[in-house]
Amino acid sequence: MFFYLSKIGWFFLQPSNLLVAVSLAGALLLLGRFRRFGRWLLGLGLFGLVVCGFSPFGNLLVLPLDDRFPVWAQGEGPPPDGIIVLGGSFDTAVSAGRGIVALNEAGERLTAFADLARQFPDAKLVFTGGSGQILFDRSSEADIAGRLFDGIGLARDRIVLEDRSRNTWQNALYTKELVDPAPGERWLLVTSAWHMPRAIGCFRAVGFDVEAYPVDYRTRGWSDLWRPFTTASEGLRRVDTAAREWAGLLVYWLTGRIPELLPGPTP
Repeated sequence: MFFYLSKIGWFFLQPSNLLVAVSLAGALLLLGRFRRFGRWLLGLGLFGLVVCGFSPFGNLLVLPLDDRFPVWAQGEGPPPDGIIVLGGSFDTAVSAGRGIVALNEAGERLTAFADLARQFPDAKLVFTGGSGQILFDRSSEADIAGRLFDGIGLARDRIVLEDRSRNTWQNALYTKELVDPAPGERWLLVTSAWHMPRAIGCFRAVGFDVEAYPVDYRTRGWSDLWRPFTTASEGLRRVDTAAREWAGLLVYWLTGRIPELLPGPTP
């Protein structure tokens, strides 16, 4: 139920959808008795679309997430015993419809995972991701990942494919059940930098100690606070991504799925 409520609720609260709905409502009210209120709504919606589309507002929202965890360094510790990569890198609709492996803009998660697998040939490998859709295509990301790993030559006997999870909380819960990590083992968690706080929080909540390996940064650094977007679609997408993650952090925290609102590195 939590999964369905989160998906449906976000469809209506996603900033780009909400601003379009406000603008449309204002335009419709111009045709009736509430013209003054309609003008106000239409102006508010259009102003929001311009600000979110062209200003660096999206970067302001995503930068604290991107920078929450530092780039991973092995240091003097032992090599990792295992490497986990979260799903979210595939366009499942295109992959299923075309019969190919189609990546989306988070594909760096998989390239980093493959590089780590090469660097640490004795590490266990885990891909966790089922279907995150409630309508239309419900292809499992784990199935597509298996085809990708076969294609790039990663031995199947090294990889555990977890295909039941539908959100980040389930990624952590089901992965721990599958691998049953032993005390003292060193595990890396690969996911997008802006998603890492919520992911780490979930793994901590289920008692699985992992180290953050952030990839797929959406910003170049704090200098991006002064860089506007050249297309409205790009800016709105950045705002949607960041707002969704902040909303996820808040909901996960309120429902006890993460121990704090913005999990960070351990001392």
